[in-house]
Amino acid sequence: MPEWSVAEPRKLTFEAPVSDLHVRIVDGTVNVVGTDEGSARLEVSEIDGPPLTVTQQGGTLTVAYDDLPWKGFLKWLDRKGWRRGAVVSLAVPADTRVEVGVVSAGAVVSGISGPSAVKGVSGDTTLVGLSGPVRADTVSGNLEAQAVTGDLRFHSISGDLTVVEGSGSSVHADSLSGSMIIDLDPDGPTDVQLTSVSGEIAIRMPHPADADVEANTASGTISNAFDGLRVHGQWGAHKITGRLGAGNGRLRATTISGSIALLRRPPGEDEKDTPWETEPPVGAEARPGDNSVSGQDADATGARADGTTDKKVL
Repeated sequence: MPEWSVAEPRKLTFEAPVSDLHVRIVDGTVNVVGTDEGSARLEVSEIDGPPLTVTQQGGTLTVAYDDLPWKGFLKWLDRKGWRRGAVVSLAVPADTRVEVGVVSAGAVVSGISGPSAVKGVSGDTTLVGLSGPVRADTVSGNLEAQAVTGDLRFHSISGDLTVVEGSGSSVHADSLSGSMIIDLDPDGPTDVQLTSVSGEIAIRMPHPADADVEANTASGTISNAFDGLRVHGQWGAHKITGRLGAGNGRLRATTISGSIALLRRPPGEDEKDTPWETEPPVGAEARPGDNSVSGQDADATGARADGTTDKKVL
């Protein structure tokens, strides 16, 4: 089994086929990009502390610290107190199965068509142009997914989720206190399920939309930009229910104390020229049976009742 100990900046090329990639680092950055090439390439441009171990066994390429296992990754602590860090970039065949684990490090994964899994204790993760199924688990790290067409599963304690140009078949996410901002393409997910305890949820859907909708908050506020949906509840708990179009898709959103906003994308909007930019709504509450947003012109996020916004954040 070929093995390398990388203690200083170095480049490696792997001629043997790679079908699985496992990366686990502490502090620094991981960049993984899918390519049309048959070989895989590794560049470690910065490294501090103990060396990284690189192995290739069969079709599996591993770049990791020896004392940082994938199992139980989210509970890992550096008990030895080593100062360590690395900046790692990898180019692999696009259909590679990818597993990335980061502690206090950032991760960027792009152009992968195989299954992808990301675990992060802290540090933000960005996913771009992934067409395979994606599973992301974080403790406090945030996740941004752009143009991800595969099924997306996200679980976090306090990390935020942002989905831009969401066009996969499903988005399932749950968090204790993280906020969720979901922007859906017209041909986007047909199954969206979001759950949070105290985090705020904002979803922008295309117009016309095609979904069976149910959104609940126990003590938060509600904003709704769709005439076909009804807001229930005058005190305490609030709920949005109804069917948009034929109701072929499914949208479920639940939070205990966070607010929920359903925003509408203006017809014919070109997302590439006018990206959606907003923050989860605060204090915008709709009255029972009234689909307008309190404040009429705009709430704290700049969201109007017609679903347009005044400002750009993403």
